[in-house]
Amino acid sequence: MDKDSTLDDSAAPSFEQFQLSPAMRAALRAADYRVPTPIQLATIAPTLAGRDVIGAAQTGTGKTAAFVVPIVERLRGGQCGTGHASAVILAPTRELAEQIYGWTQRLGCGLRTALVVGGVAYGPQMSALRGRPSIIVATPGRLLDHLDRRTLTLQDVRIFVLDEADRMLDMGFTPQLDRIMGGLPARRQTLLFSATMPPHLGALARMHLHDPVRAAVGRQALPPSRATQDVYLVDSGNKTPLLLSMIAANVGNVLVFARTKHRTDRVTRSLCDAGHAAQRLHSNRSQSQRREALEGFRRGRYRILVATDIAARGIDVAGIGRVINYDLPQTAEDYVHRVGRTARAESDGHASSFAAPEERAQLHAIERHIGCALPRQTHAAHGGTPRASGPGARHSAAAPRAGAAIAVAGGRYTPRNHPGARRPRPFGGHAGRSRRERHG
Repeated sequence: MDKDSTLDDSAAPSFEQFQLSPAMRAALRAADYRVPTPIQLATIAPTLAGRDVIGAAQTGTGKTAAFVVPIVERLRGGQCGTGHASAVILAPTRELAEQIYGWTQRLGCGLRTALVVGGVAYGPQMSALRGRPSIIVATPGRLLDHLDRRTLTLQDVRIFVLDEADRMLDMGFTPQLDRIMGGLPARRQTLLFSATMPPHLGALARMHLHDPVRAAVGRQALPPSRATQDVYLVDSGNKTPLLLSMIAANVGNVLVFARTKHRTDRVTRSLCDAGHAAQRLHSNRSQSQRREALEGFRRGRYRILVATDIAARGIDVAGIGRVINYDLPQTAEDYVHRVGRTARAESDGHASSFAAPEERAQLHAIERHIGCALPRQTHAAHGGTPRASGPGARHSAAAPRAGAAIAVAGGRYTPRNHPGARRPRPFGGHAGRSRRERHG
């Protein structure tokens, strides 16, 4: 493996330094790409040269274009051998797959592309696959379904991409990945892109990559520097009233993360009962429902989106002002990806977490991972304004790293007699009744 390439974000490169076609340069201009980001600078050249690549960078740093641009150039330039050559891009969630698919269309320079994900009918996908697309963007479960149905073959694949490879391993996709990679031609180019570089990803690389270039950009697995973070120590039964008070006291759109599909439904019901425009996103919803929820959030029909971790890396919505972790995630890496939904594209953002006593171990793991204690926010037990903990507060916090801001949420916290305390009404008519599906 090559020596790691760690780049300084202050570099000011240009796309002119790459051997790109006029059509690609025009596509980049149309997409408003003026200069490559550090991860693009580190990986486009070796990918164009046909090398295997492992790329790691924080969320929102342009990883998708880092592999789409050279893939399109290699396929259009006939650099992948004689005959029909294709690329398969694998993503852990449908939302992320759709996001990548959109970029393959914007930067594809006329190449035929296909989206292969679960939750939708097979017919249109089979028609697209019969057209022998040059680029297939897929989730593991539906890709294997097509392989089992023999509506798809991997014999023409010359470039294989695992995007958010660490998340796929965390979600238990290792058996599916082994089957898929075992069916690929031995002579191929393999690219692994991720926001983190955990040890088990290295094991996967040793098994399936040949002499890869490894590009690690910036500080790995940390929240965006422009995201203000804090935590509320609160009993589980008081989380919903606290959430409602924070929502009422702040403007802008809010992304809420809950641990399970059931809790996602319940929190969304409470928000709707309180008069807020809210929608939910989790794996038990059909793909059309998930697409409508995400698009409605993006376009402002819903001010609040409540989601499980399955969607944490597939939500690419500009201008999310606040992320609220209603439940703490199970891993520190998932915390980083949740917070990474805000403070994107040089914007400021805010992430608040609710930590119940039983979640204290997860909170400490997160703080060890990010290298500082999250500022504690306190709240009155029976009404009052949430405020930052002071030296004499019951829940004190170690000083955050230099430059970290402490934001104080406004509003009143009233666990009793709060609209969220009454029994929630059913919403939508089909809560929890949609067909259970596999991830992807």
